[in-house]
Amino acid sequence: MRILLTILVGCELALMSPAAQAQERPSEAPQGVVAIGPGTVPEYDGSGELRLIPFAVANVEWRGTQFQFQGLRARADLASDTRFSFGPVIGGRLSRDGADGQIALLPELDTAVEAGAFAGYRFGGDRSGQGALRTEITLMHDVSDVHDGLLATASASYAAINNPVFQLSFDMQTSWADENYLQTYFGVDGAASAMSGLSEFSASSGIKDVGIGMTAGYWLDDQIGLIVRAGTNYLVGDAADSPITEEGDRWQPMIGTAIAYRF
Repeated sequence: MRILLTILVGCELALMSPAAQAQERPSEAPQGVVAIGPGTVPEYDGSGELRLIPFAVANVEWRGTQFQFQGLRARADLASDTRFSFGPVIGGRLSRDGADGQIALLPELDTAVEAGAFAGYRFGGDRSGQGALRTEITLMHDVSDVHDGLLATASASYAAINNPVFQLSFDMQTSWADENYLQTYFGVDGAASAMSGLSEFSASSGIKDVGIGMTAGYWLDDQIGLIVRAGTNYLVGDAADSPITEEGDRWQPMIGTAIAYRF
């Protein structure tokens, strides 16, 4: 879930269209890449079980604006500068339901809708973007009254290879969450403890996780290619100490493979 929603930076270079790589002036017609295929993510935050989900990504440029979609998250890059990026973000966080064991006895959590903004800067790199180090900060707040929390994510990605045939990038990220978020997804109050048998646990704000990932793209021709994404987050702080995580796993892996179409 969460991992799928925080890998836009890692997928961005693998989804570059030829026009974006050449940094040509904006076109009146949309151009870019869309991709879809199967993926696996943890069933919920702290889960040790995986669920199969659609792995869908897209990066479309239209009239100088980059529209990027990743799983349940969408954003628009409003910056005209090729190195600086900023814009709005909106996304969803999957519900916690259908769990097994003691976790199934906890109150279910609905799908959350989060909105916010991001800003980033690219250091170095040639004209195609190869060798570039891209850094970003994203702030998201719940607007659906599910957790009423705030999350801040700092990420960096390195474009090791970027040409019209093959792209390979590596990324890392860390997230901070406030008390509302962590208590909703990792806390266990007295009533929940009595229902589930888990120990009571009160979570405070702090660093939630650290993560690494890799994205590769290979193009069979000018239009058809394959995108592969693999990454994992490692829960830390109160998120790791929660009895919910103790029943699951601190490692939160994600793998996705998609057929891509470039236009």
